[in-house]
Amino acid sequence: MNRKRWERKMLIREIRRGGKLSKTELIKRTERENLSKSHMFKTSIKKLGMLARQIAGKPVEEAIVQMRFSKKKVAREVQAHLEHARNEAIVKRGMGLGQAEGKKSEPIQIELKDGKRRTVEDPTGIYVDQAWVGRGEYGIAYDYRARGQVNTMRPPFTSISVLLKEEATRVRLSQERDKKRENRKLWVQLPDRPVTTQRQYYSW
Repeated sequence: MNRKRWERKMLIREIRRGGKLSKTELIKRTERENLSKSHMFKTSIKKLGMLARQIAGKPVEEAIVQMRFSKKKVAREVQAHLEHARNEAIVKRGMGLGQAEGKKSEPIQIELKDGKRRTVEDPTGIYVDQAWVGRGEYGIAYDYRARGQVNTMRPPFTSISVLLKEEATRVRLSQERDKKRENRKLWVQLPDRPVTTQRQYYSW
C-alpha cells in the first residue's frame, strides 16, 4: 500500500513538472556511484577514522597502495574492503571501464575542492569521494589476573563506509566552481556625488 502511494506521488510530481528532471535527478541518471559498507573491524573509531581521512579524495588504486604500506594493524582489512568495493563498483555499476572499452579522451586539468590542481586522464576512473566510520557493538573479553581475579574488557567494533564515484563527477564540480567564479560580481565603489536637498533639522 505504501509502495503504491509513493508511486502515485512520484507520477503526479512528474506530470506537474512536464516530464522535466531536476538537477539532482539528472546527475543521478548520468553519473555513477557505489556505496559499500564493510563488516565490523575489531578497532576503535579514533584509530579507523585516521585511515578514513587518509583515503578520502584519493583514486581507489592509490588508496589501496596507501593501506598496503600502512603500519596500522587494521589497514589490511581496510585494503581488502577497498578492493571488494572497487570490484563491486565495476561489476554492478559498470564504473571504470573507459580504458577497457577503448574510450580515449584528452587529459583535463581540474581544481579540487581544497584548491589543489589535478590532471584527469580517464573520466571513468574511480576515486573515493567520501569515507566515514560507524560505531558497532562492544565485545566481551576476559583479562585473567593474579589470585584468581578476572577483569572483563569491552573491545570496540567499528565499520567503515566508502562512497566511490567516477572522475567525471570531479570534472563537473570543477567546471561549476570555475563558472561560478567567472559570474561573480565584483564590488564597485559608488561615485562621489554632491549632497543635495539637505535639511537643517531632522525630519522627525
